[in-house]
Amino acid sequence: MAQACPMQRAVLSWAAVALLRLLCVTAVRPSRCPRVCVCDSIQLTVTCANKNLTQVPPAINEITLKLDLKGNTIQELPTGAFQHTPYLTHLSLLRCGIQRVRVGAFRGLGRLVHLNLASNKIAILYQESFDGLSSLKQLLLDHNLVEEIQPGAFSQLSSVSLLSLAHNRLVYLPNMAFQGLQAIKWLRLSHNSLNNLAVEAFAGLFTLLRLSLDHNELQFFPTSPMTRLPELTRLELSHNPMTYLGEETVVMPKLAHLLLDHMSLQDFSQMALTSAPRLAHLDLSHNQLRILHPLLGPESLSRLNLTGNPVYCSCYLRPLMEWSIRGRVRLLGACAGPPYLSGENLGAIHPPDLRCQSQEAMLKAEMEEMNSSALLTTPQPRYKVQCPANCVCEGETNHSTCENRGHTTVPRGFPPDTSLLDLRENHFHYIPSQSFTGLAQVVSLHLQRCKIHELVQGAFSGMRSLVYLYLSENDLSVLSAEAFKGVPELTYLHLERNKFAKFPCGAFQLLPNLLVLHLENNTIANLGRGILADTKRLTGLYLAGNNISTVAPGAFEPAPALNTLHLSSNQLREVPSDALAKVANLAELRLSENPVRWVGPRAFLSLADSLKHLYLDGMGLEKMSKDSLAGLGSGLRSLLLEGNQLEALPSLSPLTGLEVINLSGNPLMCDCTLLPLRKWIESVNLKVRATCGHPPELRGKKVKDVQIFKSCPGEKPLLTPTPTTSQIVKSTKNRRIKTPKSKKPKSAHIKSPKAKKPTSAHIHKSTRLQTT
Repeated sequence: MAQACPMQRAVLSWAAVALLRLLCVTAVRPSRCPRVCVCDSIQLTVTCANKNLTQVPPAINEITLKLDLKGNTIQELPTGAFQHTPYLTHLSLLRCGIQRVRVGAFRGLGRLVHLNLASNKIAILYQESFDGLSSLKQLLLDHNLVEEIQPGAFSQLSSVSLLSLAHNRLVYLPNMAFQGLQAIKWLRLSHNSLNNLAVEAFAGLFTLLRLSLDHNELQFFPTSPMTRLPELTRLELSHNPMTYLGEETVVMPKLAHLLLDHMSLQDFSQMALTSAPRLAHLDLSHNQLRILHPLLGPESLSRLNLTGNPVYCSCYLRPLMEWSIRGRVRLLGACAGPPYLSGENLGAIHPPDLRCQSQEAMLKAEMEEMNSSALLTTPQPRYKVQCPANCVCEGETNHSTCENRGHTTVPRGFPPDTSLLDLRENHFHYIPSQSFTGLAQVVSLHLQRCKIHELVQGAFSGMRSLVYLYLSENDLSVLSAEAFKGVPELTYLHLERNKFAKFPCGAFQLLPNLLVLHLENNTIANLGRGILADTKRLTGLYLAGNNISTVAPGAFEPAPALNTLHLSSNQLREVPSDALAKVANLAELRLSENPVRWVGPRAFLSLADSLKHLYLDGMGLEKMSKDSLAGLGSGLRSLLLEGNQLEALPSLSPLTGLEVINLSGNPLMCDCTLLPLRKWIESVNLKVRATCGHPPELRGKKVKDVQIFKSCPGEKPLLTPTPTTSQIVKSTKNRRIKTPKSKKPKSAHIKSPKAKKPTSAHIHKSTRLQTT
């Protein structure tokens, strides 16, 4: 009986374990499954594809990992739509007819890594639409109707590595459009209608490696926006209507792959790539290049594709061929002429074979060849596109242009389906009423540099689809209350570089959808109370480069959505704290290059909950109160203070969320009062540009490198190398140690090295005496 007890205990133990396992399996097995869906309890997946669902099924088990809802008719995602499935890692909403994503629709999905929203009807990406997706890696928004990205739309997506916005309706990218994408590797913007990129459009994308901008409407290489992408290695710009690249156009130190194929390039400067030293592959195929000179700059170029270009293989091409041989650059493409070399591969031609006849004979042969080639190969249009005289209208892209054609009145007779109309650099002087009748489909209208001084009431009537209006660099000084009658969808209005001496109050009352207003580089002197009374949806106000010296309290109060405010390069002598008191959503404030000498306590306290980017650079600041940044904490992402006269700084320790900070160009006083800044620099994982200005012997040295702080109270003393016995002997022979008569230190007596070999303690004591 005693022998049976252990066996019984073993059997009971095994039974208990089996029961526990059974209970665990039962506990994790999905107990609920929507009637029209298919649920896999092993893989923890739920598939509800093509079931005519109008909302997210509420009866999905909580532990589901993958949810497939593609092919349904869910028009709107409400706030908290997925709160009952917090463990989702993959979610597909492909082809669901979604028109709107409410703020907080994805809250609770902190484990989601893949979200597919492609092929829906989403037109606007709102701020905080993707709030809660802290672990998301891939976001697919292809084939939607996106035409607007509101500031902060991606601010919660710090883990996203792939964002795809291909096949949408984007025309313009504003500053900081992709703010918050701290881990982005690939950004796809292919197949949009982008024709304008703000200088800071890609600011903050420090990890981006690949950018796809192919199949857009960019007429010029976006040099300035590209300089904000320090790590970019691959840039795709194929199928954009660019005609030339000038000197130093591409300023991208790490770029390795540049795709410029299927464009309209007729000229390519040999110095266009001087600031792209690592370029390895350059695709210039299917352009209009007849001659190309050796390219200066890229030392690692190994492949140059000229396929589909009308390359004329004469003596003028010989320098390129010799350069390619020396640099081992593989040339792809074939000669288009002269006849005896036509069709020959560029890589197979020897430079001596590239000969020239007399100049007259050569030009004659070229002209004859071009004429015959045009007759044989130019396809005849299937239909004639309606277009005014002295203009160009493209039926495939729905773009019409009369740029710089000397017109004195707005031409009539454009195709009714025109979506982009470019009339810049003409001489209209004023725009009369009904100037654009029959152009209801125009989305973007360019009227820059047209010497316009007046917009007559109803000038744009009938342009009900107009979203972007460019009136920059004209002579406008006033705007009537009905200047913009008939354009209710106008969202982006450019009035920079005109002659406004006063803010054009009341001119925007007929623009309920105005989001961004540009008034830079005018002569506006004051901002009165309530100037934004008619712009309740305004998110961006740009007033840099005016003469603004006063901002009345409440100037910005009627604009509750205001997110970006630029007041740089004006005449402000203090931070307009009272005017900003009720601007609850302001995320970016630029006060750069104003003559502000002192920032008082709690200057930005009213913006504590919203401010993310603060620019105080180039102001000549001499002092900041220790409480000047009070209230600003982990939400602040950028702080720029370079180019001032600051000797000390307020505490930066509360700013735990900083991603960018610049303190260079300030004559900081490098003594113990600056010790908190030094400790903060050592504690953060940021590149902090800060140099000493005082005392004179430390001028120009980096704060993080100087050793003076080691002698401050509470800090560890400087470590002095332990001297050898021979060094002590030499030192005691050549230097007499003086001790005050009134009080001798305990360690003043030093024995002769001949009497006894000094101990380690004696060595350290001697060293301290010698350095006093």
